[in-house]
Amino acid sequence: MMETVDTAQIAAPPDHVFQAARDVERWPDRLAHYRWVRMLEGSSETDGIVEMAAWRPFGSFRWPTWWVSEMHTNAETRTIRYTHVRGITTGMGVEWAIHPDGNGSKVRLVHQWDGPPWPLIRRPAAEWIIGPVFVHGIASRTLAGLKDFLERTDG
Repeated sequence: MMETVDTAQIAAPPDHVFQAARDVERWPDRLAHYRWVRMLEGSSETDGIVEMAAWRPFGSFRWPTWWVSEMHTNAETRTIRYTHVRGITTGMGVEWAIHPDGNGSKVRLVHQWDGPPWPLIRRPAAEWIIGPVFVHGIASRTLAGLKDFLERTDG
């Protein structure tokens, strides 16, 4: 199984980080690599189905990515879980976990996936390309962008 783990220390209270992380419809305004985010059902406050599209930059070239996920939030534990239900990453599980850390927060973002339904190259595609190049490439930018936003504005 492919697994990527991205972490960030953010100098903002955990509740502020959680709110910014679950406020996905505002990500394109805050994160330059997101093309759009739309709640197809529900809302970021009540959970639902979310469509996301982002750019994965490679130098001056930007590769378009797109997926749809079921989104479940838990304000008490400050966790957000996604299950990708459409797109090449269908079946991917994602968990955001936000914990107090000193005067700020530690965010741990984990993606797990068995890979695309491609015989013979399923695991290599997931473990060598999609996970480390695309998933990590986008997730690390998302965390860095939220960190920058929160530390400039404190949420």
